[in-house]
Amino acid sequence: MNQTQLDMLSNSEKEFLEVNGYLNLGQLLTGAEVSAINEKLKKLLEAEGENAGSELAESKYIRHPKEEGADRLADLVNKGSIFDQFYTHPRVLAGISAVLGDSYKLSSLNYRAAKPGKGLQKLHVDYKNAVVANDYKVCNSIWLLDDFTTDNGATRIVPGTHKSDRLPDEVMKDPNLSHPEEILINAPAGSVFIFNSHVWHGGTENRTSNIRRSIHSYFCTRDQPQQIDQRKYLTQETSNRLSVRAKEILDV
Repeated sequence: MNQTQLDMLSNSEKEFLEVNGYLNLGQLLTGAEVSAINEKLKKLLEAEGENAGSELAESKYIRHPKEEGADRLADLVNKGSIFDQFYTHPRVLAGISAVLGDSYKLSSLNYRAAKPGKGLQKLHVDYKNAVVANDYKVCNSIWLLDDFTTDNGATRIVPGTHKSDRLPDEVMKDPNLSHPEEILINAPAGSVFIFNSHVWHGGTENRTSNIRRSIHSYFCTRDQPQQIDQRKYLTQETSNRLSVRAKEILDV
């Protein structure tokens, strides 16, 4: 495991992530950066129209490529240098490395905005089955582009369930319902959370009149298929601006 990356997390942060399956990395984006990112996303949504997020539909490794209750954008790697930090930030990579070890790559970089009255997801994991002996395969980071509150569809997590040998569907009568041990990610815009994608998690209903925006930089071990085939989609423009390390993370 890369010691330099791990040193970006304190010992208490590493322990919290290991025990609970998630970690608040704090506000890694300034207010001005959040505003610029949201403006860029707005322009992308307007330009792509009904095709927004279409790259997800092309992937056979994404279980629910279309989601009626959320606006989606995909393949943000190729949609502006403003998104490069989402998969190269040292604190994020330290969290990913703590879960997956050194052998990881970006699986996808996507935008999700829960619409008013929508956004509820059942508790789930982002892998086909429960893991064996902590052999984790996937890890996610969620970048908050709005304040996450109790009312606006914040992500819920059941701490410690990444160590379970059972899945939510096997334990709960209805994984759409609240779990007695779940916590909500309540934090200001600009905050970033790492969560082991084997932990039980899901979006909640947005009970406000505004969309709730976020970007997910989702990673997997190098032996797993990417949700978005980075080699297939990588443009020459993107390739020209990326560092050797960024290309390594993309596995291109």
